[in-house]
Amino acid sequence: MAWFGSEGGNADYYIDLGTANTLVVSRRRGLVINEPSVIAYREDGQQRTIIAVGNEAKEKIGRTPGQLVANHPLKDGVIADLDVTQAMLKYFMTRAKERFRLSKPRVVISLPYGVTDIEKKAVRDAGLSAGAREVTLIDEPMAAALGSDLPVERPKGNMIIDIGGGTTEVAVISLYGIVHCEAVRVGGHSFDQEIINFIRRRHNLVVGPQSAEKLKMRIGSAIPGAHEMSAEIRGVDFASGLPKAIRVTAAELHDALLPELRKIYEAGRRTLEQVPPELMPDLIQDGVVVVGGGALLHGLRERLEAEIQLPVRIGTSPLLAIARGGEKALQVPGLLEKIALL
Repeated sequence: MAWFGSEGGNADYYIDLGTANTLVVSRRRGLVINEPSVIAYREDGQQRTIIAVGNEAKEKIGRTPGQLVANHPLKDGVIADLDVTQAMLKYFMTRAKERFRLSKPRVVISLPYGVTDIEKKAVRDAGLSAGAREVTLIDEPMAAALGSDLPVERPKGNMIIDIGGGTTEVAVISLYGIVHCEAVRVGGHSFDQEIINFIRRRHNLVVGPQSAEKLKMRIGSAIPGAHEMSAEIRGVDFASGLPKAIRVTAAELHDALLPELRKIYEAGRRTLEQVPPELMPDLIQDGVVVVGGGALLHGLRERLEAEIQLPVRIGTSPLLAIARGGEKALQVPGLLEKIALL
């Protein structure tokens, strides 16, 4: 059920429930929470006891003893573990409500494009169980376009690529509607996993996801041979089981990331094949905006331009684009009604 009120911006909070991070925006105070979508809990039979959420829980990934579990309850942008997601959402909402004393807030949550009715219901149920009075859903590509200041209300083509933690969405938007969207299960987490797999194959070294993520951020590149940087990474030698440190080059990391990057390029080309001819001149003139954590990968803009033959620019504050769009949905009268999912 969507709630469209008369007071300014329709709802109290917007939640970007991402695979990698959860952001909570207050209509009155702006961004109030930005933490990893991670929860740590202890399992004892059928009983789960929450130990930590967010930043504190992320530090425990790969370091948990015995019955303590730390993981991401969302996979590819949708709920993989409903009970754990509800607990995480309740934690974040409680923190936000404590600051503003709202007992039953009206909440907007964004979802990847094309999720099923079952997945929509799971998110609504999670929000209501966490203490929301009403939950309204919107598409993540629409939120990303709004947060990138694209004129989605106009009868023209606006193209956005959001490379998130679990999914990449390539969308063309016009008149508050998504004309076409290609969603692929590629994002920051799959980049990290490819690095883990590559280092194990090439160097016989076992490394964790946080080490892979740090390496990606330091020397990851979408362009082969763009720079000759290298960085050290530490792990466990697969053969001996002993600690070991190696140096990995940017060229090696490009080889590791290339299969996943190709899926993004192909999604961009497939989207362009589906764009009505009337909208193509707009895209040729205005190009494409890229947001999300993946937008920060070195050389991505140049490589994407070469692959899809359109101008490409990285959005302002790409990590916060969806949250900025959600904030607009809270603040602009009548906007939420135009973009809400049924």
